[in-house]
Amino acid sequence: MPAPYHPPVKRSIEIAGHKTSISLEPVFWDMLRQAASDGGLPLNALVAQIDAERIDVETPPGLASAIRVWLVASQQSQFTRG
Repeated sequence: MPAPYHPPVKRSIEIAGHKTSISLEPVFWDMLRQAASDGGLPLNALVAQIDAERIDVETPPGLASAIRVWLVASQQSQFTRG
């Protein structure tokens, strides 16, 4: 596992037929892959889902920020359920 304070890593993801680059710290890439796996979704599909949710809010954040917030919120909801 990379150090938790590693700088962001840029990766290319295809969403709705177009490629976009997303920069996330490795710990968030790991969490995102795990969340996709846990949900039985391809990584691109989970990112597309998060993208659609963020666009629906009054002041949409950037995609990388939305992914981070989604992951933290997902972790928090798991802790409160468990």
